[in-house]
Amino acid sequence: MKQSFQQNRLRGLALVILGASFWGIGGTVAQKLFQHTSIDVGWLVSSRLLLAGILLLLVYKITYRTQSIFIIWQSKNSAFRQIIFSIFGMLAVQYTYMASIAIGNSAIATLLQYLSPLFIMAYYFITKHSVITRQDGIAVTLTLVGTFLLLTNGSLTSLAVPIPAVVWGILSGVTAAFYTLYAVPLLQQFHSLLVVGWSMLIGGIVMSFIHPPWTVQLTQWEISTFLYFAFIIIFGTMLAFWFYIASLQHLSPKETSLLGSLEPLTAVVTSVLWLKISFGGWQFIGTLFILGMILYLTAFQKKT
Repeated sequence: MKQSFQQNRLRGLALVILGASFWGIGGTVAQKLFQHTSIDVGWLVSSRLLLAGILLLLVYKITYRTQSIFIIWQSKNSAFRQIIFSIFGMLAVQYTYMASIAIGNSAIATLLQYLSPLFIMAYYFITKHSVITRQDGIAVTLTLVGTFLLLTNGSLTSLAVPIPAVVWGILSGVTAAFYTLYAVPLLQQFHSLLVVGWSMLIGGIVMSFIHPPWTVQLTQWEISTFLYFAFIIIFGTMLAFWFYIASLQHLSPKETSLLGSLEPLTAVVTSVLWLKISFGGWQFIGTLFILGMILYLTAFQKKT
């Protein structure tokens, strides 16, 4: 019995580490595509969401053969919430994140997206009139100092990151907060694979009206372009989410979210080592502050 528990725990640790790492590396691979090909942000988002959404729904159907993938549409309330979540949650967070990567880099974009706990905290303070605790104060301080150092590299007169990349990155954090908060009622009713699979598919369909996936000239692609694109779809999107969710079967949500902070860490490491992006000393310290905020909030999160 003890050995079985240990094996399940090790399996859970492996799944969440792989999932978070795939997410971080996927952002860096997307940056590589933007730098060395003419692929547009909108096209990548629509194609990524469509393909990953179809794959996730297939995974759900294979795993739960007796369950209908259309159950979420049988209620007007859940159908409406799913559509709102798909457009203003999934699609919005994917586009803002990719736009920040295209203008800046994956390390900055990922770290700015991880400011979402700060926006969630602000939402609860404004709407629920929750009390600001000492833990909240520490988290806010770590976030503000870390973000300042990350974006300025310690300079009071200039930004080390393009302003549009900062704007898109902050919007990514805001939409990630909305994505997290708005999804709760859906996830309480339906399996996460079903909710996210449909949200990706719907987001991809909506984006296809603006950036049709079929307009790309595949004959002009190099082999490396196909490989990068396949990695983003399979590893950086589908498997990243699947592994992360599957780890919850073997680990507590606290452990899973704690190890999920490997995403910005892998994004920073792969961007610096592989893409050779310039990262100043103060920016590294700012990164540590933001990672510290993520770990601190996770370690001391209140039980609900």
